[in-house]
This record gives sequence, C-alpha cells and structure tokens, in this order.
Amino acid sequence: MIVFVSGGARSGKSEIAEQQVTSAAGSLPCYYLATADVYDAEMAARVARHQQSRQTSQQMQQQSVQWKTLEEPLAIDQALGKVPNGSAVLLDCLTLWASQVLYASELSEQAGLSLLARALADARARSLHMVIVSNDINEALPPTDAETWRYLNFLQRAHCWLAKEADSVIEVVAGGAVEWKPDKEPKI
Repeated sequence: MIVFVSGGARSGKSEIAEQQVTSAAGSLPCYYLATADVYDAEMAARVARHQQSRQTSQQMQQQSVQWKTLEEPLAIDQALGKVPNGSAVLLDCLTLWASQVLYASELSEQAGLSLLARALADARARSLHMVIVSNDINEALPPTDAETWRYLNFLQRAHCWLAKEADSVIEVVAGGAVEWKPDKEPKI
C-alpha cells in the first residue's frame, strides 16, 4: 500500500503519517527513511524535533513501537532495499529529496522521477506499506525567480505523479486529515 500525505509546513502531516505507519506495522518495527541532509543547526534542530515527536507519541500511546531510522538524502530506492518485505516505512520527506535531486546530485529531473518510480515499484513488489510525506508549497505567492520556479515545477510533477500512483492520498490542514483517494469525493 502506498500512501501520500501532503500539507503545508507545520500542518501536522508527519504525525498523521507516523500514525499510518504504526497502525500498519502492528508489532513489527517501523522504518523511518529520512531524506534530510543535516547541513546546519536549524536542520539539526528540525531532525531532533521529529525524533522527539516520535518518542513522545510512543510514550503517550504506551505502545512498544520501535522506529529504525535509515538516512538517505537521495538514493531512496537503495535505502528501501534494507527494509524487510512486508514492513511499514515512512519516507519523510519528498520535499527535501526533490531538492537533493535538483541541487546535490547529477541526476536530471527525469532520472529523479524514474528513481522515485523504482522505489514505489519495489515497495509494491515487496508488499511494503509505504507512507510518503511532502510539503504542499504551491499555495503561496508565485515565485519571482527562475530557479524557484524550476524547483516548484519539479516537486509538483512528482506530487501529481505520486497522487495518481498512490492507493491513498491524504491532505493535512491544521492537524486534520482529509482523504482524497481512493474515493472521488473527499472524506472529512
């Protein structure tokens, strides 16, 4: 099962995605595929906040959920190869991964999208319950520079493709989840 969770910055999408993964995992370990490349203090603080959130959520729910973290800013297909068949995995986040494709690799945009497609095909072939988180950054004012337009276009191409491929598409607004797929009408 492939689940795509999207929403604005700080909307609560990671918490919703974590709930999706822990529900699917049952008593098995949950895998957290982190695409962040920690390059400054702000990013380190953000990563620490996500780690603390998972620990706090686990304690509050009194669950014996065990998270195993895989850090891979770009080669998500290779990282998924380390996840056992039938496992539940959270890829957080596609937004950062897209920036790695465009600015920290020699991949073309098409090669990046092909890499994402391989990762999804592998997840399906190995019966992974894969939840993919991404920021919806297309609702702000339009960018004024060409490079930001390039990034936005690439990320939106990935989002549109992923929304078609996913079994479930969830939008998070102010901590609330709206499921847009598989039904044609949104569920609130």
